[in-house]
Amino acid sequence: MKLQSIESHPILDIPKRKLVSFSFNGNEIKGFENMMLSSALFMNGVKIFGHHHKDNSPQGIYCANGQCSQCTVLVNGKPVKSCMTALKDGMKVNSCEGHPDLPPIDSQVKTKDPILFETEVLIIGAGPSGLSAARLLGENGVKVLLVDDKDRTGGKLVLQTHKFFGSQQDVYAGQRGITIGNILGNEAKKLENVEIWLNSNALAVFRDGIIGILKDNQEYVLVKPQRLLVATGAREKMLIFPGDTLPGVYGAGAFQTLVNRDLVKCSEKIFIVGGGNVGLIAGYHAIQAGIEVVGLIEALPRCGGYHVHESKLRRLGVPIYTRHTIISANGDGKAESITIGQLDENWKVIPGTEKTFACDTILIAVGLTPVDEFYGKAKDYGIPVWVAGDAQEIAEASAAIFTGRVEAVKMLQDMGISVEQNLKELEEKAAIMKAHPPAPFELDLPEIKKTILPVFHCDQEIPCNPCSTVCPQELIHIDEKITNIPYFQGEKECIGCGRCVAICPGLAVTLIDNRKDNENPRVTFPYEIAAEKINKGQRVMVMDNAGELGEFEVVRARILKEYPRTQLITLSLPFEIAQRAIGIRPVIKVEYEPIEMYHKAPVPDDAIVCRCERVTASEIRKWIRKGVTDMNQLKAITRAGMGACGGKTCTILIERLMREEGIPMEKITPGVKRPIFVEVPLGKFAGMIDEEEK
Repeated sequence: MKLQSIESHPILDIPKRKLVSFSFNGNEIKGFENMMLSSALFMNGVKIFGHHHKDNSPQGIYCANGQCSQCTVLVNGKPVKSCMTALKDGMKVNSCEGHPDLPPIDSQVKTKDPILFETEVLIIGAGPSGLSAARLLGENGVKVLLVDDKDRTGGKLVLQTHKFFGSQQDVYAGQRGITIGNILGNEAKKLENVEIWLNSNALAVFRDGIIGILKDNQEYVLVKPQRLLVATGAREKMLIFPGDTLPGVYGAGAFQTLVNRDLVKCSEKIFIVGGGNVGLIAGYHAIQAGIEVVGLIEALPRCGGYHVHESKLRRLGVPIYTRHTIISANGDGKAESITIGQLDENWKVIPGTEKTFACDTILIAVGLTPVDEFYGKAKDYGIPVWVAGDAQEIAEASAAIFTGRVEAVKMLQDMGISVEQNLKELEEKAAIMKAHPPAPFELDLPEIKKTILPVFHCDQEIPCNPCSTVCPQELIHIDEKITNIPYFQGEKECIGCGRCVAICPGLAVTLIDNRKDNENPRVTFPYEIAAEKINKGQRVMVMDNAGELGEFEVVRARILKEYPRTQLITLSLPFEIAQRAIGIRPVIKVEYEPIEMYHKAPVPDDAIVCRCERVTASEIRKWIRKGVTDMNQLKAITRAGMGACGGKTCTILIERLMREEGIPMEKITPGVKRPIFVEVPLGKFAGMIDEEEK
């Protein structure tokens, strides 16, 4: 069988990887050494990893982030999370059908006591906020231990192939997320007093100020910090709908992990639920990987993400349905289609608006919730603790860089160490990056004169300044606030270098040159959709935000040395469309028609709320209507929240059901958090020495 791996990509380099053999349910297959086991299975077309012990329902990937246990498999007889387990040659992998057997009662094991590691500051999470804090603390002489459960630093930045917004000077705007992740990681790694433990899970916060760490996924270590910074990021929210647990229904972040980190072509056709930045960007990443995006729905009247991200998808032919919701995911043992419907002003589906589209993957991108368990428990125990990034407040990665610095300054002040960083200024910049984008507006495009100049198709005030920093003639300006729209002005003339076109994170700058032909000016566009280069003489489709403007021939194609992943494509266009044109795409037919309506969807009450214990919405509603508003009591009655993930997925869904039943949040008694936040074999706590692994 041909491996379903990505062999070419417009942004990502395809590294040389060692191919190894392993078995799944007795069948020998191949994968790349050290890639996550879940990705290796996907690459072999395996999307059902096992079956639930309660109802034998198929189980597939969901978060790909170690937050749930849906991807559990048996490796050499031991249960592991496949998304957190690196593939090794000769592994024997089996589906987890029900509960694995326990070892014999009289088993003899060798054990050792855990070591105690002391440090001035422990930072949990090596994403943008944790790395930024570690650098600032380390530069000021503080001994820092930085731990992360992944095999590399950068957090979610390692999944982001698009260019970032914000300030180029402050947060590397104009650089791609993967590049920013490397920059932040390298800055922290070069500091002598910053120690980094990767593949190391923070498990629990204890009353005596000790944090339990599973170092290298092998050794249980007790860490005693003087101060703690929680920078653990966020987990994806889920929706309740019929078919929500089918293999093929999973988070947009999991999709980006498969595609952008592990280079797996995990799908042919996807449908996206949610029009925030996560959903919009995932759609763009899918197209870059050669995966069709059948459509995207958003329940609100307009998408909540940046309008430039939405515009990029629309120009590439992706239908976006606002005021729509998912009715059901449909399929026999796996996702095969999605049924959507239009919402009225009361958030009810309008009868007759239902449509079903064929797809093999449904991405849920309806927001994130902070991973803040460590912070809450540390506060309860009176441990000196700070919180940054998405664990503090959900926002963009650029905001996380600022909040990491903000909290580091606060920690330094608490230590009595003076710093040059202006705390108020940092907090103001963080607030700008966190702000929800305002509504887009109608553009007032400049009059085209006999000259060459950039045209800014920026129709929303979002923080972004890279174009103003790269102009060698200093002709692009952004007045006062970084959210102001750029404009072109000055005594010098534009030299047509194209830097502003190449660096724009929103691909929203074009360059118009009508010095030689005012009737058919030359227009230069950015292009980074496919790995194949567009060449002179090739015909492409020209787009504006309303649709297609026609096919035209390429007169010039070039790549600037500073921006090797963005092609600059120049076309000669009629004057009447030159100003409106924003982007290009290959000449292909992009059309997704609804298929025959799916009639077998179960009633909504049968939708699964607790994935681990298979508890339905109807069972939860029944007890809520009987007066149960205590999450602990509800857990005792229904087992919702008692599964392997510890209520990470279902708690927020149960709270939503309670609100729908008219119960205000202040009347809901929250559940008691487990002392251990991440599942771990008991033998690790005992320091069990595994002779086989040794």
